[in-house]
Amino acid sequence: MNFRKQLKEGVITNNPILVQQLGMCATMAITTSLFNGIGMGLSVLIILTACNVVVSAIRKIIPGEIRLAIFVVVIAGFVTIVDLLLQAFIPALSASLGVFIPLIVVNCIIIGRAEAFCQKNTVAASFVDGVTQGLGYTVVLVAMSVIRELLGSGRFGGGLIDLARGLTLDGTGAGIRIFPEEFGAGILTLPVGGFLTLGFLFAAMQYALKKSAEKKEKAAKKLKKEEASEA
Repeated sequence: MNFRKQLKEGVITNNPILVQQLGMCATMAITTSLFNGIGMGLSVLIILTACNVVVSAIRKIIPGEIRLAIFVVVIAGFVTIVDLLLQAFIPALSASLGVFIPLIVVNCIIIGRAEAFCQKNTVAASFVDGVTQGLGYTVVLVAMSVIRELLGSGRFGGGLIDLARGLTLDGTGAGIRIFPEEFGAGILTLPVGGFLTLGFLFAAMQYALKKSAEKKEKAAKKLKKEEASEA
């Protein structure tokens, strides 16, 4: 188990949204505020990690013919737990995210990691995979939320930050006003703004990955040339 490698894959090279292109429906729908982005991201991280651990622990006794059904049952159990906890302790977040919390049951990220990774690896490796993939998912949601909220309405941290009370979990925080709302690109707060923002992040990630690959290829050719000259 290589934590650094798994962290790099989860956040950058194999990011569940920007590289694997999974779970994009909720990504575009709820990223209108930092409150929603952090809440959804952490919910998925917790559920993904818990499901990874359970699936890995029971992988040797799951009949192959019904493994997907077992995965869904495990995921549904943890989604229900998180949903009820949000309703009990952070009702504002539960109301804001709405149906997208129950829909985590069919989130391709969680089912995909169970199928592709957890049933082939140890509990420890699956735990790290859940944390790193969940972190990668959360980072993208937070980035989209900040971009859409800041450029769309001119504020930062709506629902989560209040200048008078500091951090708040009741969803009433006014956020920090950066510039007047009328100067914002209001389209970013609409559903189409999710497509535009995600498209921009896709392009930025692909550009970064391409440059990284070119740099590695150039270094490999240079090393090969040096070895040939020495020989």
